[in-house]
Amino acid sequence: MAVMEQGRRNKMILGQDNNSLTWLIIANATIFVVLIFIQIVYRLSSTPLELYNTQILSWLNMPANPQELLTHPWTIITHMFTHYQIWDIIGTVLWLWAFGFILQDLSGNRRLVPIYLYGGIAGALFFALSTNLVPSLNIGTTQTLHGAGAALMAIVVATTTLAPGYRLFTMLNGGIPLWVLTLIFVVIDYASVAAGNAPVALAHLGGAAIGFLYIKQLQKGNDWGEWMFTLANKVDSLFNPEKKHLNKPVSQRHFYKASRAPYEKKSNITQQRVDDLLDKINQQGYSSLSQEEKDFLKRASEQQD
Repeated sequence: MAVMEQGRRNKMILGQDNNSLTWLIIANATIFVVLIFIQIVYRLSSTPLELYNTQILSWLNMPANPQELLTHPWTIITHMFTHYQIWDIIGTVLWLWAFGFILQDLSGNRRLVPIYLYGGIAGALFFALSTNLVPSLNIGTTQTLHGAGAALMAIVVATTTLAPGYRLFTMLNGGIPLWVLTLIFVVIDYASVAAGNAPVALAHLGGAAIGFLYIKQLQKGNDWGEWMFTLANKVDSLFNPEKKHLNKPVSQRHFYKASRAPYEKKSNITQQRVDDLLDKINQQGYSSLSQEEKDFLKRASEQQD
């Protein structure tokens, strides 16, 4: 499988147009830069920062107050892209890149965004329930949730659940187990962010739970994120009608339609089909390949050797 492994790593780069990891990093970084710029404008105009919090941040942070949440339902999504401090966004980008890259390499390009969103939503749910239903955690209606902590926790736990035996820096005495990096992340996260704030700690715990459950369901053949891509493709087709003709399955682009083959034939190994299968792995993961496609890549690898 040397061809497959080499192709997956060569194609999964941050500069790739359809790389989910790239877009998540861009979204977090862009919103941070815009918020900093707006804050500078408020400071230069001698406007009290309380107005900045009321007029800007209140539209992005998720409030604990149920009545406010009903009037700002979009904050269930926007809160997970909202950061205030430079070290917060740097930490988010670095951890997102570290675990997101591994998750992409193991499961394909399609699962990163659903796990991120599910993690953030689960964190928001745990945060809202804990602040409103547990009296000892009800620290006031002004409490808000922001940052990618729960979403990141979902990606970290999902990656570790998917490949507990994955090793980093294999040239160093066999490598470092992935769970060590996961433990470092959890310790830093709870020591710097969640410590002293039980609702936030529970929010991150909710993100961890959804990351674990997502992978367990995926291993059973249930992809909770499939509907997102189906919806995205339908919306994209409305604005790009010609795209549906370009995205035909590989079988339709390279072979005649037939209910059965008149005789058994092994398809010729072409670079075009190798590239198509590698693209399919990038998008859907290696498990999405049929047995014939796996055999084809194996023969391509042996021929290259």
